Amino acid sequence: MADRPDVVLFDVLETLIDLDPLAERLEQVGQPATVLGPWFMRFQRDAMALTLAGDKAPFEPVARQALHTETKHRLSESDIEHVLAGFATLPTFDDAAPALQKLSQAGVTVGCLTVNSPDNTRRFLEGAGLAGFVDQVITAQEAGVWKPHPEIYRFAARHTHTPIERMALVAVHAWDCHGAKRAGALAGWCARLERERGDVFLPADVSGDNLVEVAEKLLELH
Repeated sequence: MADRPDVVLFDVLETLIDLDPLAERLEQVGQPATVLGPWFMRFQRDAMALTLAGDKAPFEPVARQALHTETKHRLSESDIEHVLAGFATLPTFDDAAPALQKLSQAGVTVGCLTVNSPDNTRRFLEGAGLAGFVDQVITAQEAGVWKPHPEIYRFAARHTHTPIERMALVAVHAWDCHGAKRAGALAGWCARLERERGDVFLPADVSGDNLVEVAEKLLELH
């Protein structure tokens, strides 16, 4: 069995943050709410493609371009700005705060490992009342690569001054947990989004139906 981690890093988008309110912003600029899913998937794909090609993938420019493309260039720049501004105001899931608090009170270093911009992430943490539980914010912008490239998890381990085998990544995306495992880290998968992990990905070290359950199981590791 794996050792209890000294550092636990949480994915942010869809793990801590609920993206659904962005659908309302899309409707406010004349787009159907159903654009949200394909836009976010295009955004992630394009950023991963840039990383695979050896290039950097800055959050806002890639998100902007993906939204232009997904809406067939029907939105003005002010429309795009209105939608993207919503990232800084999104709510947390109900299980986010208690999971972070549980780990923090147990003496674990808690952080965020996200593809979002550093400024957006810090504003989100402060606005959501989570900043007091989070010791580190590590972003793809700082690492120079997007998840699930192995280097972003190794960068996070160096940044937190911990051996990668004593660091865990918590996410609702099985592919993100897979990336962490392949890089040598621990992983905790929350089934809230995908329900079933899928056989093509490595199993996480612990899993649960919500973030609190995942946090508790990580703390139970020897």
